[in-house]
Amino acid sequence: MTSYLELMEAFDHYPPELRALIGIALIALLAWTANWIVKKVLLRVLTRALRMLPVGEGQSTFDDTVVRRLSNVVPALILHNGIALLPDVPPTAVTVVQNVAGAFMVLTVALAIGALLSWLNALYERRPGAHLKPIKGYIQVVKILLYVVAAILMVAALIDRSPLILLSGLGAMAAVLMLVFQDTLLSLVASVQISSNDIVRVGDWVEMPQLNADGDVIDIALHTVKVQNWDKTITTIPTKRFITDPFKNWRGMQESGGRRIKRSLLLDQQSVRFLSDEERRGLARFALLEDYLGEKQREIDDWNRQLEARGKAAVNHRRVTNIGCFRAYVERMLRAHPGIHRDMTLLVRQLAPTPDGLPLEIYCFTNTTAWSKYEGIQSDIFDHLLAILPEFGLSVSQHPIGVDLREIGRGLVADGRMELRAAS
Repeated sequence: MTSYLELMEAFDHYPPELRALIGIALIALLAWTANWIVKKVLLRVLTRALRMLPVGEGQSTFDDTVVRRLSNVVPALILHNGIALLPDVPPTAVTVVQNVAGAFMVLTVALAIGALLSWLNALYERRPGAHLKPIKGYIQVVKILLYVVAAILMVAALIDRSPLILLSGLGAMAAVLMLVFQDTLLSLVASVQISSNDIVRVGDWVEMPQLNADGDVIDIALHTVKVQNWDKTITTIPTKRFITDPFKNWRGMQESGGRRIKRSLLLDQQSVRFLSDEERRGLARFALLEDYLGEKQREIDDWNRQLEARGKAAVNHRRVTNIGCFRAYVERMLRAHPGIHRDMTLLVRQLAPTPDGLPLEIYCFTNTTAWSKYEGIQSDIFDHLLAILPEFGLSVSQHPIGVDLREIGRGLVADGRMELRAAS
């Protein structure tokens, strides 16, 4: 204290304005020096000490933003307390500097707490099951409340009034605040419902055609959910849309261990016919059809003998069809296929005939949910079926193409020439 008084007496012969400027310069220099010491020395030591803790070990996991922001409080405290020690500074200037310094300290502490919340969220996301119950939305709500309170305290500090005066006026502004923050409130309710009902998780494959979203969920926040589509684009969807709009979540398929194949072969209906005895014996060489043909033929023979015993005509006899044999072959091939899930539904059925052909639908599940493997299994199955159709006397139905039309044209021309020759 004595040295301070001696220092003030040394400046007594200077004008008050100059003494005030010199004092302000010294206080500013002291604040800058303290900030440099804290940032360059104390901050590094404290950061290294925190990184030695289990929660902060590793450069990539510990964020020193919290300590760095808190260090800004030191120069603000020096300015706030030091300006009052200068006798020649006008009281109005002292009040302004103290109010601004106080508001700055509130802002610094609020930003530091926000950084701490972000770091805690990052630590939580490192847990194995964190994607099942994300807390990012709740962290954002706490941040919003924190910044609202900080804004009130900053305004109260700047105008040098009690924050209770500002809080008393918020009651009248409640309706306005609800209108302004209605999206935030709706998103908060949606986030709670999504988390409590386990509607969607990070990593889920979701499909929302009305918003052109089809891909994996990569982030769930308070206001938005980010979906990375299969073309690597990112669709940002408001969180509340997952409550109000329908969407498809493929998580059930991924957890079941099987992915559905539901595809039809359109067969030419004119190629469907009964098999002759020779053709039936020829199909018996397929190992998958050996038991079927034997059992089916015994069933038909018994039926036909009963008809003959009743004196019915041969037109009432039953016979084996090529499409029936093909359907039995497909079903047995799928049951023996190593890529098909045997514990899930497996059907090979005919659908209603259409002008484009007779649909023969394959309905089964693969034993993998990986996209590339699933497509490979499905393609291998239909490659084989398309190639083996002629063995059963069947053909695929398709619309005429250019080659077919040219063949039809050549046939018509040839028929016309033959008619002309016959007429001549």
